[in-house]
Amino acid sequence: MLHIGLKDVIDILLVAAFLYAVYRLMKKSGKLPIFSGIIAFVAIWILISRVFEMRLMGAILDKFVSVGMLALVILFQDEIRRFLATIGSHPGWERILNFFRIKIKGGGEEEKNKYVTPVTMACEYLARRKTGALIVISRTTPLDAYAHNGEMFKAEVNARLIENIFFKDSPLHDGALIISDNAIIAAACVLPLAPGEMPKKEFGLRHRSAIGLSEVTDAIIIVVSEQRGSISVAQNGKIAVDIQSKDLGHILTGDKKVDDYPYCEMQ
Repeated sequence: MLHIGLKDVIDILLVAAFLYAVYRLMKKSGKLPIFSGIIAFVAIWILISRVFEMRLMGAILDKFVSVGMLALVILFQDEIRRFLATIGSHPGWERILNFFRIKIKGGGEEEKNKYVTPVTMACEYLARRKTGALIVISRTTPLDAYAHNGEMFKAEVNARLIENIFFKDSPLHDGALIISDNAIIAAACVLPLAPGEMPKKEFGLRHRSAIGLSEVTDAIIIVVSEQRGSISVAQNGKIAVDIQSKDLGHILTGDKKVDDYPYCEMQ
């Protein structure tokens, strides 16, 4: 007689939650048919190997599964990275990390957020002038891979410097500016583009890049639109539009998140 205990129920719920999370990720990335095919293959493999115990066919499928795992990692490397980044940037994990940071470092919030005022002032100025900009604020996920594909240097975060970098005749204006540990570390960086349809028609390449990076890292990405002169902020795969400078400051200091404002998700 089949006996299902509490541990079995928890196991089933965890598997269901995992499959649902993977399903949503595949749907967002446009690879849902491949995911459906994998699920169908796994179901057939379980039936042949475990239920009907067909040894020959089961042995062949076992070989396919062992080799297929490596192929899946290669095929879905972007989705796997995005999935892990989503888990790592979950508010629960952030609260635990922040708790230990406070215990170890003993505060220093003012020093940690030195960049907030100059970034806010620069974005407000650029928005008024309708000068496009893409600014990445690093958090816990390393951004070295994206910094290395741009022009690397180290400079103090200064509002005038940011404005000059995104001036239309500047050689560094095309691409993203990356800020890490209260310093500008790179400019003219290329960011990953978000797959799928943009949630708004007026979103351009900067918005697509901002959403794309926010899906694979826990960074905060600021977009200044040159068409509308508005400020948008992307975080955790969502983007809030028409953000005021004071609200931008709240997001950068961690007092608020993109979720606290009207936001758009990728379709």
